[in-house]
Amino acid sequence: MKILHITPACYPATYWGGPIFTVYALNNALAEMSGVTLRVLTTDTAGPKLSQRLDHSQLIDLYPNQEVIMVPRIAGISVSIEMLWQLPSLVRWADVIHLTAIYSFPTIPTLLICRVLRKPVVWSPHGAVQDAYEWTGSKRKGLKRAWEILCNILIAPGRVVTHVISERERIPTQARIPKANAVIVPNGINLPNVIAEKSWMPEGKLRLLYLGRLSPKKGIENLLHAMALLNDQTVVLSVYGVGDAVYDESLLDLADKLGLLNKNVFFIGHVDGDKKDQAFYHSDVCIVPSYTECFCMVVAEALIHGVPVIASQGTPWAEIEGKRCGLWVNNSPDSLAFAIARVRTMDLLKMGERGRDWMMHEFSWNIHAKKMMEIYKSLVLY
Repeated sequence: MKILHITPACYPATYWGGPIFTVYALNNALAEMSGVTLRVLTTDTAGPKLSQRLDHSQLIDLYPNQEVIMVPRIAGISVSIEMLWQLPSLVRWADVIHLTAIYSFPTIPTLLICRVLRKPVVWSPHGAVQDAYEWTGSKRKGLKRAWEILCNILIAPGRVVTHVISERERIPTQARIPKANAVIVPNGINLPNVIAEKSWMPEGKLRLLYLGRLSPKKGIENLLHAMALLNDQTVVLSVYGVGDAVYDESLLDLADKLGLLNKNVFFIGHVDGDKKDQAFYHSDVCIVPSYTECFCMVVAEALIHGVPVIASQGTPWAEIEGKRCGLWVNNSPDSLAFAIARVRTMDLLKMGERGRDWMMHEFSWNIHAKKMMEIYKSLVLY
């Protein structure tokens, strides 16, 4: 099967968050499958500034068994004239097109060309529709609604499936994109090579980890207020990630005003690879205070590293309580503070072991790729 994956950005452009990792992992798993020929059309964007670009010539070894066509962007996150020029011939070549993102430059041209050429599309919004639908802080809601209406006009009945990651994402996606049937396929997770033994809460200190993009929907302000409510020097929070420079500065200012900055709250910045693994290793609990998430990859990453999780009810991770590997709570400062105080009395080692076992048995990328291939085949044979 010939698969064309169209995405506005690709690995290692990790500035753009979780979808960068999930698209990369899915494509690597698909590329290993017998009978698959995979091409990826993307841009060289590596960050918000035009000067932040990937050098494709230095990255070829990152994409085994697949051809990545990386075109230059000229504006915004992913505006590219060369992408428009490449699209028709690549879509004509493919049996099925997998489109990532929704409110981005490649979306409308891809849907239009696929309709004209009668090509089937699997479309992964990665939570963007859900954010616009249910989060009060979402920006440009009117423009996004108009964008969705135009997308619906371009969808050929029975030829487009929206790939969602949870039931929580399926409901708003089906409501906003009704002409495409929404199908749930959860994300997979990469297994770390080795999980080293570690000491839990060394010297009686509970080490909290926040890891992800810094943005208003992540609820980080509520977490900082929770830390202030605790007023406990034996609870330490390390914040890993970057976002918009103005917003990053506002978080630093808030932490400073609350008397937390560089005392028991530390902003570390972006980490990846081995440094990311070390961040999990040196943490006792991962905390995710988001207002809304369609999946939230860091929860799965923490669990596969054997780290228990406190996740907000804005994430689709209610099952962590049933699996006894975390707490699922409201993201208000009071609720977060209570959860932090509660979790330190629990058996973190056993919680981490249960979470890791769960991830290993149910969230393999090979399982995910096989489920995605079934969707591709059903569309091709339609």
